[in-house]
Amino acid sequence: MLFPTLAFGVFFLFVYFTSWSLDRENGRRKLFLLLASWFFFAQWDWRFVGLLILSAVLNWGVAVLVSREERSAQRKWLVALGVAVNLLILGFFKYYGFFVEEMGQLLARVGWERDLPLLQVILPVGISFFTFQGISYVVDVYRRTTPLARSLLDVMLLMSFFPHLVAGPIVRASDLLPQFDRAPRLTREMATHGLLLIVWGLFKKTVIASELAVRLVDPVFFDPSAYSAFDIAAATYAYAVQIYCDFSAYSDMAIGLAALLGYSFPRNFDQPYRARSMQQFWRRWHISLSSWLRDYLYVPLGGGKKGLWSSSLNVMITMLLGGLWHGAAWTFILWGALHGGAQVVERVGKAALGGRWNVPTWLGVLLTFHVVCLGWILFRAETFDLAVAMLEGLRRWGPVVMTTPFVAVLIVGGLAMHWLPPRAVEGMTERLKAAPSITLGLLLGVAFLLIEAVRPEGVAPFIYFQF
Repeated sequence: MLFPTLAFGVFFLFVYFTSWSLDRENGRRKLFLLLASWFFFAQWDWRFVGLLILSAVLNWGVAVLVSREERSAQRKWLVALGVAVNLLILGFFKYYGFFVEEMGQLLARVGWERDLPLLQVILPVGISFFTFQGISYVVDVYRRTTPLARSLLDVMLLMSFFPHLVAGPIVRASDLLPQFDRAPRLTREMATHGLLLIVWGLFKKTVIASELAVRLVDPVFFDPSAYSAFDIAAATYAYAVQIYCDFSAYSDMAIGLAALLGYSFPRNFDQPYRARSMQQFWRRWHISLSSWLRDYLYVPLGGGKKGLWSSSLNVMITMLLGGLWHGAAWTFILWGALHGGAQVVERVGKAALGGRWNVPTWLGVLLTFHVVCLGWILFRAETFDLAVAMLEGLRRWGPVVMTTPFVAVLIVGGLAMHWLPPRAVEGMTERLKAAPSITLGLLLGVAFLLIEAVRPEGVAPFIYFQF
C-alpha cells in the first residue's frame, strides 16, 4: 500500500478520524495506531508482522534489563547481546544469500567447490529501518540519554508507526516516546504544514521522479551500450534528481502524515546538492541515517579522538558499513568506499594544507555533486558490469535518443529546487496558516488535481523500500 494511492488515502482518512475521536483516551489511541500500523505493514506480507512484534518485544525486554542492572560489566553484556541479536536478524534476512553466494565462489576459486545450502529468503520491507530504530533505543537506554519507555505498547508503536515504518526517517526514541506520553494536539500550523508537505512530496515523487525513471533512467541503466555519452551523462544526472525527489518525497509525506496525527518527525533532507564537501553532503542527505551512523558506529569506534589517521579509518569503516546497509552487493560496498575515500581525502587535504585549503564555494559544490553522481552510478546499476558499462559509455559519441527537452526541463527543475530559499515549505506554512479554511482547501484541491493530471500512469515503489 503506497502513499500516493487511493487505497492509502482511504486508509489514512479512516485512521485520521478514528484516532482523533480517541483524543482523550491516549492509551486507546496508541493501541489503535499500533493495530493500524500492523495492518499497513501486512499489506506487503502479513507473515512479517510477527517479526515486527518480535523485534519490538526483544528491544523492550533488553532495555528493561539494562535499566534495572547497576553493574557496569553486566550492562555492557546485555546491550551487546541486544545489538547482536538485532544484527543477526537483519543479517539473516538481508545478507544470507549474498554471503553464501560469495563463499561458494571463493571456495570454487581455491578448488574446494561445495554445494552450500542456499535458502530463498524474502526481504521484509523496512527491516533496516525498524532494526536500526530498535538498536538506537536499547543503546540510548544503556547510555542513560533516553528514559525507559513506560510500556511495551510505546516501544511497539515506536518501531511500527506506519508513517516512518518502511522507509524512515529513523526517528529516535528520545524524539517520539515523550510525544507518546501525552495526548497529541493538532494546531492549525501543524495541519497546514503537514498538508503542504504531502502535496510537495506527491509532486516530487509522482511527477519528477516517476517521469525521469520511465523516460530516461531505467532504459539507459538497463542497457548502457545502446546509448551515447550524452544520454548516459543525462541519465546519471537524472538519477541524482530522481533518487533525491523519490526519497525526500517519502520523508516529506511521512513527516506530513505524522503531523496530521499530532506527532513531530525530524527533518531528513536539507538541500544536499548544495553541499560544498562530502562531509557536508552527509549532514544534508538522509540526515536520520547519517546521524545514526555517526552516533552508533563512528563515535563508538573512537570518532576523531585519536588523531587524523584514526578518524580517517573510522570514517572509512563507517561508510563501508553504510554502503553494505543499503544492499547486499559489491556495488553498494564500492559506493560506500567512494564516499568514505572522498571524505578521507578531504580530511587529509585540510590537515596537510591548513589555511591554504580554501576551495571556492561554487567549485566545492560542483566537485562534490559530481563525486556524488559518480557514486550514484554504482548505487543504481544492477551489477558491477553495468556500472562499468555506464562509465565506458561516457567516451562513446553518437546520436541523442532519450534526452528530450521535457526530460531536460525535469532535470534542471529538480536541481533548481536546491536553490529555493531554505525551508521554503515552512515559509509557505507561515503565510497560509491564517488563511480561511475554504481558501486553503481550494488551493490544496487544485494542487492535487494538477498533480493527478500531469503524473504518469501508475505509481512505482519508493527506491528506499528495498533497504
